[in-house]
Amino acid sequence: MTAFLQREILPRSVTHKFGESPTAERRFVVSTDGETAQQDVIAFVGIYHLSPHPEWPFLVLLSITATETDPYHSEITYSYGMTAQENEDPNPLARPDVWNFSAGGSNVPAADFFEVEPFFKPFGWTEIQPLVNAAGDIFDGVTKTEAELTATISGNRANFDIAIATEVTNSINDAAYLGGAQYTWLCTGISGVQATEMVNDAELRYWQVGVTLIYRQSTHLLKLADCGFNFLEGGIKKRCFVVDADGTKVASANPMPLAANGSMLPVGQEVRIVEKRMHPAINFQQYFGVPPF
Repeated sequence: MTAFLQREILPRSVTHKFGESPTAERRFVVSTDGETAQQDVIAFVGIYHLSPHPEWPFLVLLSITATETDPYHSEITYSYGMTAQENEDPNPLARPDVWNFSAGGSNVPAADFFEVEPFFKPFGWTEIQPLVNAAGDIFDGVTKTEAELTATISGNRANFDIAIATEVTNSINDAAYLGGAQYTWLCTGISGVQATEMVNDAELRYWQVGVTLIYRQSTHLLKLADCGFNFLEGGIKKRCFVVDADGTKVASANPMPLAANGSMLPVGQEVRIVEKRMHPAINFQQYFGVPPF
């Protein structure tokens, strides 16, 4: 059986609530010479998803409902609205990735702090100072709250590559990325969910992939005070010591500051803060791209 006549009928409707995007509906009746496949009835009218509304071109077709009212007539309702992104594509694999951002705080180990600027700044003074007490001993187990920016990327892919997901998860950026310096972005996770859509009357199976990236201005390097209970002297490891009231050297009960060569720093010298990279570094732009702005 075939369709041979279509006409638009009333009522047509447009709804626009304050603070919301407008929506619209159009209705068509299709006459057939008998029971006809709904797919053929819809194709006879020839209005497809993302087609613009004839009066409101910024509204596009988002939903089609076909109802067979009797063996010779079908009523089709076309619902129009606005898409979340510009230039939306009917093919999910051709749609651009969607980026979202949120900011928050996270507790991280505290190895340094912002010193109050002195009236007379000594030569070489910097605002960021090692976190130690008045005697130069480190504080153990202290944490601080640091601002973090979370970026989530949602996109569609034909396949979900488990090897790549494993490789990039828990990695940091090896070069400047999204306005952040090297090592400031961390990939904390990648997810993949199977999905199905109809594209040009054909079934399309694909993967909805999600990526989470976290930016930290102080980098994702592990910062540690270079202290220990032992030091190196002449290639020999010795126990760090302090001098008691009698001038006798006794084993130190606290970790002591060390120089870059492993020797024990003299009393009064500043504790060194060392940075250790605990994550593999990769090219973030190659794997994640950049947002469309």
